[in-house]
Amino acid sequence: MDNPARTGISGAMNFDADVIIVGGGLNGPALALALARAGLSVIVVDAQPARARAESAFDGRAYALAIASKRLLAAVGVWDRVADKVQPILEIKASDGRPGEGAAPFFLHFDSAEIEEGPMGFMLEDRHLYAAFLDAMGQTAGIIHIPATSVMDQAADAAGVTVTLSDGQALRGRLIAGCDGRQSGTASRAGIGRTGWSYGQTALVCAVAHDRPHHGIAQQFFMPTGPLAILPLPGNRSSIVWSETEENARVIAALDDDAFMAVLRPRFGDYLGDIRLAGARFTYPLNLTLADRYVAPRVALVGDAAHGVHPIAGQGLNLGFRDVAALAEVLVAAKRRGEDIGAEEVLERYESWRRFDSTTLALGMDTVNKLFSNDNPLLRAARDLGMGAVNALPPLRRAFIRQAAGLSDDLPKLLSGRAL
Repeated sequence: MDNPARTGISGAMNFDADVIIVGGGLNGPALALALARAGLSVIVVDAQPARARAESAFDGRAYALAIASKRLLAAVGVWDRVADKVQPILEIKASDGRPGEGAAPFFLHFDSAEIEEGPMGFMLEDRHLYAAFLDAMGQTAGIIHIPATSVMDQAADAAGVTVTLSDGQALRGRLIAGCDGRQSGTASRAGIGRTGWSYGQTALVCAVAHDRPHHGIAQQFFMPTGPLAILPLPGNRSSIVWSETEENARVIAALDDDAFMAVLRPRFGDYLGDIRLAGARFTYPLNLTLADRYVAPRVALVGDAAHGVHPIAGQGLNLGFRDVAALAEVLVAAKRRGEDIGAEEVLERYESWRRFDSTTLALGMDTVNKLFSNDNPLLRAARDLGMGAVNALPPLRRAFIRQAAGLSDDLPKLLSGRAL
């Protein structure tokens, strides 16, 4: 992109855009669309080539989108582009398991029939969602997308912030939104530290095809070395997110496909008939990383840049979309009131809205992983009894279902199906 003549797409002298978004994964484009559709101007700086992830082959990444996330995608003009590629999640079952023994009787069973909103969520592959975001950004006025370019430096002052790109360009905005992941350069350059730890686990991720239909049921088997999630995809396919100890994962990842499946099958069980690989295999190290602050002068962090969590409940992207909706609402409201959208008091509204909720959920998932990733018989008995009590009490079970669907209180407008 040629540098705009210092009036930029915002039309304001000395600003190239209202908001410079660093990171073009999923949260960055979602935020760009939410802001642009409400009249703010945005530049998205993406270190990856534009079509690097929008390819035909399954790359191992799929997301369990909560109902609230579906509403956001509809509000920013993306849902209709992917609606024919999603798999509704109609039930969720959780149980203990051991390799070779299959799953024990489930101690939690959530059924979407218990809520009025329909499916509890929707499975969607990354390649489809990312491509839809690219197309939507390209068709939305007020967004400039700069792919295959990194941010090398950023400097905030009383009036705005300047970012220097790897191609030598300098861009000026009112604030930076850091959507650049767990190792956020935006956070580091702003002097924001991080707290966290490794789980000593690695996620083995793949898709499998199976003989029997899954009927839209998501399964979570809690194995002693980590949870195994079996998540329904369109057709007779499922996404596997298999958490193992780092040592076990190294050995398993090094196996050929046949040997890999020989290790997976006794963990998976035979409830879907024969299973076979339906694409490549991937590994991801698992850790918790929380930013010490979500904001700094002229900077706001979003998604994994603010809170990288364990995938045990599939809430990472949903948490990011909550950040997107909250930050967009705060900035749009401030703009309409004539405030400086990058001012400290504006950004503090976003942090106060999101930080407690995100941190609580992240630490809750951390506790669940530690509680269930072991083979202590006393702990197994106590947790199974507790989860069984939840399952046996309809009002409590319904509350858990609504929480899993993202239907909690104090939702931003976009997650509640309301326009900004």
